[in-house]
Amino acid sequence: MTNTLPPCPECRSAYTYEADSLLVCPECGHEWSPDAAPEGALQVRDSVGNPLADGDSVTVIKDLKLKGSSTVIKVGTKVRGIRLVDGDHDIDCKIPGIGQIGLKSQFVKKVTD
Repeated sequence: MTNTLPPCPECRSAYTYEADSLLVCPECGHEWSPDAAPEGALQVRDSVGNPLADGDSVTVIKDLKLKGSSTVIKVGTKVRGIRLVDGDHDIDCKIPGIGQIGLKSQFVKKVTD
């Protein structure tokens, strides 16, 4: 039988096992929740605290002026297929009529379809 549990995030041991609602590593003693995001994983939340993921759709919650341009991204603009990145502007997306742009997650709200 193959072990389908993930390896230990601390020591990468393949000998993890379940103990109640936690996963445990017998080699280093590390315990973690199986549904917890791996350490170092990018966790981005929208303006109201909803977790965002690659491919989500969001709407802009505030008029955003583009630096160096007279263009404004209007409130309510729907953006589809976002990509999360590291940095101050943690969302990469393509807005029709404007093009490729980086947005801050604090100015968007996740769309639930």
